[in-house]
Amino acid sequence: MSIPRYRGHFGPAQAERLLWRAGFGPRKGEARALSKLGLDDAVHSLTHPGPEKLVGRPPRTDKGLKLAPRDAYGHDHLWWLDRMVRTSRPLTERMTLVWHDWFATSENGVGSAKLMLAQNELFRRHALGNFRFLLHSVTADPAMLIWLSGAENEKDAPNENYARELMELFTLGEGNGYTEADVRQQARALTGFRYEWKEGRGPVNFRFDQHRHDNGVKTVFGKKGRFTWRDACNLCLDHPAHGRFVVEKLWSYFIPTPPSARTRRELELMYRDDYEIRPLLDVILRHPALYLGPRMMKQPIVYTAGLLRALGRRVETEAWVWLADEAGQRLFYPPNVAGWDDARWLDTATFRGRWAIANEALEKFTLEQKGKTPLKVPLKVPRKPETIVANALYLLGSPRIRPETHNTLVQFARAAMSDANEDWKRDEYPPLVLNAVRQLLAVSPDLQTS
Repeated sequence: MSIPRYRGHFGPAQAERLLWRAGFGPRKGEARALSKLGLDDAVHSLTHPGPEKLVGRPPRTDKGLKLAPRDAYGHDHLWWLDRMVRTSRPLTERMTLVWHDWFATSENGVGSAKLMLAQNELFRRHALGNFRFLLHSVTADPAMLIWLSGAENEKDAPNENYARELMELFTLGEGNGYTEADVRQQARALTGFRYEWKEGRGPVNFRFDQHRHDNGVKTVFGKKGRFTWRDACNLCLDHPAHGRFVVEKLWSYFIPTPPSARTRRELELMYRDDYEIRPLLDVILRHPALYLGPRMMKQPIVYTAGLLRALGRRVETEAWVWLADEAGQRLFYPPNVAGWDDARWLDTATFRGRWAIANEALEKFTLEQKGKTPLKVPLKVPRKPETIVANALYLLGSPRIRPETHNTLVQFARAAMSDANEDWKRDEYPPLVLNAVRQLLAVSPDLQTS
């Protein structure tokens, strides 16, 4: 295999980028510890994790109650955010998010948190596994059957929704090697699923009913046969365009620039051998483009989970639900069947959401004036601009930032402290400046990207 491999220095900076791209950022000291393993063992620890162990205290609501993800508004989002924060298997959880975006399904259309959570567990089980098994499982998944009308697709009234997205979004790419006739024929092959509605329980008893299935001959991609729903999936998997589609789409979740033609071909050959995802990740996470290429914008939920991990905080407020909405990424609610648009993460509205996320994450560390009495500054609150910036960096897990960002923060702190020319200001300004520098660091371009 001739795929390039990163052979440069693998230190804390490279380990930090790896943990952000293949997870949700490092906890304090984690990047340095991972760097000591070396590139190969570091990547192996992510792609071959041990049993799941959630680190830290369980999540709670503002009132200290346990979450009810199946029943309470927004608790599904909080439940998954908590897993991202406390997971010991960051790549598994990150790939669960990848599949949620790839096979985007929204509770807005499904109407059942229970079914959405079950689909989430499906993605987690197959996170690093076989794409063929994943595709078959998703096709028969109850949430997907409702979302894309799969359970309304019967031989007397074929519904093309899932057939179209199966090819356009999940396996081949828009207009890539299929025709409208293929869509119609695939819809026939996918007929047969159904469920029942029970009062007080909602949709139940999802199953394949042979009597609803069109058992006639279909023609798909020029091939004829009495194709079933599994055949519909396999025809896409065997299509010449499928390997390239999977490789390029998977790559894009970890590296913002496309792979070279040689790398793409080699990855495609690997994938075509058995449809396994883990070997592709092993190569992508060792590729020079990940470590030497441009920085990549963090998704809002990745940014949020990473802040909480760095600060050692847990999920203990329902504010994370509306903050996610403001930042543009509410879990279990992708905007449409195509998932989230990574090219549109930042605008004036969503950046305000990120500012509010940082403010909420830092809230427990904020020093404030109490009542009308000027705050008595503890000795531990730094007064020198350089020390104020160092304090902010330490609090946020000592992230690597550019020299120009460091200098800008120092200049800000120096200018703010220079105004403390009265006795009461000398006491009150240091904690206020420290608060401001922490907030500015958290929303800086360096922490918005990895």
